[in-house]
This record gives sequence, C-alpha cells and structure tokens, in this order.
Amino acid sequence: MVTIPADIRRDLNIGPGDKLRWNTDEDGDLTVEIIHQREGVFDDFEPVDAGETNAVEVEGQFGAE
Repeated sequence: MVTIPADIRRDLNIGPGDKLRWNTDEDGDLTVEIIHQREGVFDDFEPVDAGETNAVEVEGQFGAE
C-alpha cells in the first residue's frame, strides 16, 4: 500500500477507485501507469424487467464462474 500526496493526485487526476500499475525494467527503473476507473458508467441506463429467472437452472445450462 502506498499513499500518494494530494497535490500529486490532483496534478495526475487520480481519483477514488483508480488503480496504479507499477513496473520495473531490467535497469531497475520504475514506471507507474494510472488506470482510471469509470464510475457510474451505467447510471444513464433504464432498468429492464428480465422476468422471472432461476439461477440454479441457468448455472446448469451455462456453468458456474
């Protein structure tokens, strides 16, 4: 776990839920990639009534994750 100072988070637009991917190369140099998470992606979608479902039956058809 690491704490990124607030001014750096603001400068790099790092927000809640964003991930950091840390990498080192053969020379030992460190790079950090910011993976921005898109919060609220489905907020504009209207709910859809899928009708009655049976999770046990569906799992039998398609398998469990």
